[in-house]
Amino acid sequence: MTLAIVVVLLLALLAFGLPVAFSLGIAGAAGLLVFGGHDLLIGILSTAPASSVGSYEFMTIPMFLLMAEFMVASRISDSLFSAIAAWTGRLPGGLGVATALTGAAFGAISGSSTAAAATLSKSSIPSMINQGYEPRFAKGIVSISGTLAMLIPPSVAIIFYGLLSGTSVAKLLMAGIIPGALVTLVIVLTIWGLLWHNPTLAGKSRSHSWKEKFDSIKVAGPFCALFVLVTGMIYLGIATPVESSALGALGALLFTMASGRMTRSVFLSAVARTCATSAMIGLIVICAQMFGYFITVTETTQKLVQFVGNAGVSPYTVLAFLVLLYLVLGCFLDQLSILILTIPIVLPLVVKLGFDPVWFGILVILLAEVGMVTPPVGLNVFVVAKSTNSPVAEVFAGVWPHVVAHVLLIIVLIIFPQIILWLPNTMSP
Repeated sequence: MTLAIVVVLLLALLAFGLPVAFSLGIAGAAGLLVFGGHDLLIGILSTAPASSVGSYEFMTIPMFLLMAEFMVASRISDSLFSAIAAWTGRLPGGLGVATALTGAAFGAISGSSTAAAATLSKSSIPSMINQGYEPRFAKGIVSISGTLAMLIPPSVAIIFYGLLSGTSVAKLLMAGIIPGALVTLVIVLTIWGLLWHNPTLAGKSRSHSWKEKFDSIKVAGPFCALFVLVTGMIYLGIATPVESSALGALGALLFTMASGRMTRSVFLSAVARTCATSAMIGLIVICAQMFGYFITVTETTQKLVQFVGNAGVSPYTVLAFLVLLYLVLGCFLDQLSILILTIPIVLPLVVKLGFDPVWFGILVILLAEVGMVTPPVGLNVFVVAKSTNSPVAEVFAGVWPHVVAHVLLIIVLIIFPQIILWLPNTMSP
């Protein structure tokens, strides 16, 4: 009965528009008070904040956020699209392919899907439309390419899942690389498939001179070096994710200074935004931990596991239900909200059914990625529509073939989980 009251309270708070963090904190505190009394609530309130954000792994988030702020300040994203387009220009839909690759590259320095979508809207959509791309086609490519930031390390969503689940952040970051590459490939193949069906969607391809191609390496080179530094040291076991994130932030600072765009105001602004975002994420983690304590003391997950076990339902039937659940939730909530609302309850069940938590984490991120471009919310679609002053329906119409392709890829990753697990399983101990 207590659980039902708390869930209704949580849903009511969300319905009234209260931020997810506060909704979870209030509902969790109310549940703890009703279930365990004043002493239990005070005990958890006095220990939860420190235990939630005092973990060593939490430092990964502000360091990667600072790295992203410095890289954005360097304005590398403004020239990255042009640099990649110099090499893909002669391919069918070359600018569309460059957009997908730029989305993956931007994800490696940002970790924010909405920031990637907004940046790509300003850099690639005008270029594609000027070259004769059908507007709906171009905007669909940008919307789906922006979601790659959720998978490519350093992904804030992946790190957040690691903090919530207690799963190795290093393995999760490595596990996102191959699926991220596959998603990029699927976007490119979808572009080519649409052009094969209707060549008029894109204008004529444009070739670039070898001088332009080699000049583009000067732009992409430092970025690639930074990505290899961060992910390579984690993979080889030379540095922890926290140490690698600090090196990444230092490398981004040096790169921005070398570009001549680092000033005192830029530096202070980057640090201030990093602190604000980190504080917001810290508050979410604390409130999610409080709600998680409530779920633990009421033995909700244990009862759920026992119920599923007694029902004799196939693990893959349960997984199929969870996949549909995450697809539906993705239509209404952002990825961090989905994680904090579901992981404390769902993950113990998933592990009990024999599924790997690293594999499941990447799967959930992929499902949330699809939710970023599906109606009625589709946050990336709204970002692209606002950035280009376009009707939301037009952008949704351009992105739906990519949604279908993404769902097919998710099915493949469910059937062959080693695609996700191979790279983290080969990491140095």
